[in-house]
Amino acid sequence: PKVSEPKWQEYWEKEGIFKFDINQKKPIYSIDTPPPTISGYIHVGHAYSYSQAEFIARYKRMRGFNVFYPFGFDDNGLPSERYVEKQRKIRAKDLPRNEFIKICLEETKKAAEEYKKIWTRIGISCDWSLVYSTINERCRKASQLSFIELYKNGRIQRKEAPIMWCPECQTAIAQVELEDKELSSEFVYMVFETEDGEKITIATTRPEMMAACVAIYVHPEDKRYKHLIGKNAKIPFYGRKIRIEADESVEPEFGSGVVYHCTFGDVKDIEWVQSHSLPIIEIINKNGTMNEKAGKYNGMKIKEARKQIISDLESAGLVEKKEPIKHIVNVHERCGTEIEFITTMQWFVKYLDLKEKFLELGKEMKWHPEHFKSRYDNWVSGLKWDWCISRQRYYGVAFPVWYCKNCNKIILPEEKELPVDPFTDTPKKKCSCGSNEFIPEKDILDTWFTSSLTPQINCGWKEDDKKFKKAYLHNKSIPFKEIMISGWGLDSKGKKMSKSKGNVIEPLTFVEKYSADALRFWAASSKLGEDLWFSEKEFIAGHRTITKLWNACKFSIMHLENYIPGKKPKLEIIDKWALSKLNKLIKTSTDAFESYDYAKVRLEVDTFCDNYLELAKYRLYGEDEEKKESARYALYNLSLSILKILAPIMPHITEELYQLYFAEKENKKSIHVSEWPEYEEKLADKESEETGDMAVELVSAVRKYKSERNLSLKEEINELVIECDEKTKAKIRKIEKDIMQTMNIKQVSFGKGEIELGRFGIRISVR
Repeated sequence: PKVSEPKWQEYWEKEGIFKFDINQKKPIYSIDTPPPTISGYIHVGHAYSYSQAEFIARYKRMRGFNVFYPFGFDDNGLPSERYVEKQRKIRAKDLPRNEFIKICLEETKKAAEEYKKIWTRIGISCDWSLVYSTINERCRKASQLSFIELYKNGRIQRKEAPIMWCPECQTAIAQVELEDKELSSEFVYMVFETEDGEKITIATTRPEMMAACVAIYVHPEDKRYKHLIGKNAKIPFYGRKIRIEADESVEPEFGSGVVYHCTFGDVKDIEWVQSHSLPIIEIINKNGTMNEKAGKYNGMKIKEARKQIISDLESAGLVEKKEPIKHIVNVHERCGTEIEFITTMQWFVKYLDLKEKFLELGKEMKWHPEHFKSRYDNWVSGLKWDWCISRQRYYGVAFPVWYCKNCNKIILPEEKELPVDPFTDTPKKKCSCGSNEFIPEKDILDTWFTSSLTPQINCGWKEDDKKFKKAYLHNKSIPFKEIMISGWGLDSKGKKMSKSKGNVIEPLTFVEKYSADALRFWAASSKLGEDLWFSEKEFIAGHRTITKLWNACKFSIMHLENYIPGKKPKLEIIDKWALSKLNKLIKTSTDAFESYDYAKVRLEVDTFCDNYLELAKYRLYGEDEEKKESARYALYNLSLSILKILAPIMPHITEELYQLYFAEKENKKSIHVSEWPEYEEKLADKESEETGDMAVELVSAVRKYKSERNLSLKEEINELVIECDEKTKAKIRKIEKDIMQTMNIKQVSFGKGEIELGRFGIRISVR
């Protein structure tokens, strides 16, 4: 494999085996793969996921499709920034913007080249002539064009609003960038005092937000607190008065049944500000420290302030009790930092009004696995905010926006000017107010704003009308007919692989040790959508399968020398049995690939050829030309079809064997552009299948008998006695010679048997 696999990868590239040809008359099958983020590494979990999609690409080519399979790299935005900072041991904020961007371009280009080497070595059959990066000119143009079109259509707006903020990365983030993380915390039961001197207890995990408290809520039907509605309470240490109000969303059984509303401790606080028309008091800075409105806690980090205020409350006798808890907290997926909510000026895509439409559109697409449709529905239903697309970072696609220095009007470039960099470019005309002085937008677009445009990018939006198709917000149509979703690749302990956890397994380590085909064999061992534990045993099993396939096909090719495919000869029963079984296998494998169930293909094929070769071997070495020709016909069709069925999963070993013999016979450059074997209903032969299965059962029983007695498989057996009914006896007579020759048996007779075999009611004795 170390020699052969790179050889075929170079051959495929040189011969353009996977190249898309728009002028072909074949039907097009297009694949849009999420561009992997340039963040410094690829692990076997990535290899697992991308291999599964690639199985389908290879299958579709063999089914006669003109496969459009571009590949891209997501190399702009926060993940790439953090990667570059780590690689170069620098911080973006310490360098001039242009210098940092230049370094990012250098580092991400190097990383993308390394990624390409890894994907190629694994056997990903994309068309590298269609490769893109989300920071290149074409992608920047598409992204800025999308922004301008959606802005003009009223789908994008700039507004001051509460947004999710990462204090570590110091940027706004979107809902899709959140992860749930279970963290330890404390429920602190704080004592407040009403204007009448009555004490009330409020339970919270965020006492440090006290200075931002704008209201207290109780359930309107809670008898304990109903009399307090409309009164005021004093905030400890700050002395400010806040109103106690009724709100039906308060759960009387949760905590003390009294909730304090701060701006903003969580999502609910944002909803309450809107529903109760309350002012906003912000006490957290963008870097995760408390500001001057927090009083004596000014300058402290959030958790430091929390610890101090609890201590101060306890000293003042204002803590009734504390309860340790574990709760789920939203963290930024990129750094694991707990998110905060702050009010800033940001750009948003408005889409909450389209949630019902998105759910309808989800029904128009076919989901693999089907149950992921429910996950999509739940995700859409759970969207709470418009999509914040602005990021307070440096490296990424710039907003194509300037602001007039005189009147603050938003200025956009013309389409023909794109892509633009507002920091170095200027508008080509004056503002409508007459001013020609402009301020560039400093924020960059969320990298997903660009990555979500891969249908436009891949199809040459505004560049190549011949192949262009648009996505929903631009053209009111779904971008995909089918959705294929893989599971996670897990480490050997069942944990999701993550570099930060130190449980990453590099794919090339095991590719070099076993082979790319062995890795792909492992990737095909679970159903689509299921998580898969990393198991070196599966790599070993894959390696053994490769060796077995190699030996079986080399044996077949040896016996097919000078064989000319063509007219079907008179077939022996064992050959009819094998071809009928093969026909079934072709159907089940085709159906499995059509439903994206590649794991079933691997399972079906794995042990198929063993029994046939054993039963046919004596005829291949024999002198009877008629029987030999029957075996050679079956052997040719079996070998070729098995190679083709396995080709999408194990492309290198199948190509090697195909080129050794079959490529010349079929006059094809590669097995991967050869025709997929077709199921033929007329080849089904139930009678021969049953008779052949009897032969396999009897041969297996004698083999087991020899093995249990440590006898060589070549050891001669004097007599095999078979006990069965007359109908079965008649069938066995037809395959008697096959059994005798295969297991070196002198004589087969019918009488009393001692060992029961099972399926056909047969008992045997061996003498």
